[in-house]
Amino acid sequence: MRSSSAAAAPAKRRAPARVLPGFKITLGYTLMYLCLIVLIPLSALVFKTFTLTWDQFWAAVTGPRVMASYRLTFGASLIASLVNVVFGLLVAWVLVRYQFFGKKVVDALVDLPFALPTAVAGISLTALLAGNGWVGQYLEPMGIQLAFNPNGIVIALIFIGLPFVVRTVQPVLEDAEKELEEAATCLGASRWQTFTRVIFPSIAPALLTGFAMAFARGMGEYGSVIFIAGNMPMISEITPLIIIGKLEQYDYAGATAVATVMLVISFILLLVINGLQTWQRRHSGAPV
Repeated sequence: MRSSSAAAAPAKRRAPARVLPGFKITLGYTLMYLCLIVLIPLSALVFKTFTLTWDQFWAAVTGPRVMASYRLTFGASLIASLVNVVFGLLVAWVLVRYQFFGKKVVDALVDLPFALPTAVAGISLTALLAGNGWVGQYLEPMGIQLAFNPNGIVIALIFIGLPFVVRTVQPVLEDAEKELEEAATCLGASRWQTFTRVIFPSIAPALLTGFAMAFARGMGEYGSVIFIAGNMPMISEITPLIIIGKLEQYDYAGATAVATVMLVISFILLLVINGLQTWQRRHSGAPV
């Protein structure tokens, strides 16, 4: 018979069961997969850049054509992402809040840039917007040229970036509590006040995420841009095309130097946007 002290001893607490079985194995596989797919290629990129001296690196990444490509790539990506934030929100709002004939077709068309090869998208936009295209033939006599210049680049980036904003905002709108909107309306809030003070704070992190994804995709886009850009040095030459040109000239170190600059800038921008998302969630009361 056990003593009373032994019976009174607290039972050992069992370790909480993990939701994911074999956590150590799956974690090891995840880290290995991440290293093979992401870290090792990026490390090779940086190590190849280290073969250059500082003067060679600086000359490679600050040449006149390279600097012009930076301004065009980042500027066009920023403009396209801002446009997609506005119209992507409108598209997501219509798909969530309204019922209309052909809604499923419109919803499927949003994903078309995901499935369509980028080269096909570039050729299609060029055939549509060029001077002899279906739309361009009517715009060019009025002095509006949308192909073979920076305007075409912005249009191509809007096309490939729109689904990122729609698909990140749409689930948040679907899960939004309509009772809060009804309460705001009952308290006398106008539609604009309900949107800005009730709806927008809840979807702002999703909008920032969509903006970041569209911006990152725009900076690295190549296939859909080269057909409609014209690729004129100092005018419509994007940074990915600069990198491809250096690779074709067997200037591998110069190509990796420019790519490293793009990588660092993209990483900094993503950190800033993630910080803004965290700040927005804290101030809106959502879980971080």
